Amino acid sequence: MFNRKTVAFLKELQLNNNREWFAINKQRYEDEVRTPAFDYIDAMSQHMAKISPHFIVSTKKVGGSLMRVHKDIRFSKDKTPYKTNIGIHFRHARGKDVHAPGFYVHIEPGDVFLGAGIWHPESSTLKNVRTLIDEYPKEWKKLANKLTGKDGFELGGASLKRPPAGFSKDHPLLDDLKRKDFIAVQNLKVSSVYAKDFDKTTAKLFKAASPLVKFICEADDLSF
Repeated sequence: MFNRKTVAFLKELQLNNNREWFAINKQRYEDEVRTPAFDYIDAMSQHMAKISPHFIVSTKKVGGSLMRVHKDIRFSKDKTPYKTNIGIHFRHARGKDVHAPGFYVHIEPGDVFLGAGIWHPESSTLKNVRTLIDEYPKEWKKLANKLTGKDGFELGGASLKRPPAGFSKDHPLLDDLKRKDFIAVQNLKVSSVYAKDFDKTTAKLFKAASPLVKFICEADDLSF
């Protein structure tokens, strides 16, 4: 799977983020980034099936679990053409893109982390999750406390400055209701990427974070 050449390539891409350099080094990208990523995705197939059969684990070059290296620079001030990280997203089968519930792996020089949950969801999904938290506060608190305690995750993402519509400023779970993202994040050492059992390590953490993803799916009437 991944090795030191993978991260070395990403470091070089950070320093040479242009089409000319990438064209010359395209085979290196295939050998040192895409192929190891596909090997990892293949290894995760059996692990993810045990967590839930409803998440896509695919090595398709377009629309698969590995996010494309090319950036969408149409609306960005940063016009560098390539992403300098590896992003792997195992999204729910009913989802179309990165805004679906799912499990995520991020590999970047000096920054490796796992994520689980939902990022920038549609307003209807956001409302459904908040409603479920409000209706099942004990279950939510138990889930969140285990995630951020024993399991070592942090709940990250953006939040509203004011209470969302329909909820009081005195609500006991206001901080969670104000969230615009519901994602659990855990940082890993870069060296963990090179381990032969990286798939097992990430699968174990995804399993620990799966109650959050299940909660989100239930809020939006999705199978888990």
